[in-house]
Amino acid sequence: MQRRHFTLAALAALTLPALTVLTARASGKPVERPRIAVYKDANCGCCHQWVAHLQASGFQVDATDVEDTGVWRRRFGMPDRFASCHSARVEGYAVEGHVPAAEILRLLKEKPAAVGLAVAGMPAGSPGMEDPRKPNARAAYDVLLVGRDGKTAVYHRYDAVAG
Repeated sequence: MQRRHFTLAALAALTLPALTVLTARASGKPVERPRIAVYKDANCGCCHQWVAHLQASGFQVDATDVEDTGVWRRRFGMPDRFASCHSARVEGYAVEGHVPAAEILRLLKEKPAAVGLAVAGMPAGSPGMEDPRKPNARAAYDVLLVGRDGKTAVYHRYDAVAG
């Protein structure tokens, strides 16, 4: 077995997806990254930032600019009350709004009987809604698990963080 040595600077320069690939190659396991289809408003900056967040978290993203995300949201079974500028579908689940990648990965691992996840509104500091002047600041918000009957439960609560 050949050993490879990396400098701390080289390791720090690697992104999460690159580390996933290196780890998988070293273990001999195939790399499995979730593929997510995102339907977004072409003129929305937060949509681009949310897609970048997903990619940085290891997702393979197929992003499509659409006139009306509501068409896709309804197709996926997500209630209109969670309407956002981007709707997504991953492994049969709907994802609406600024849902963090960590919660999507948890959803895919747990596989609950549900339509999917939603974040209502555009909470400051949620993925895609970061303020570059206050990169660590975040408003409190909930990631909701949306049931097939339209009822919701808090899947994860993010507390406010002062910047």
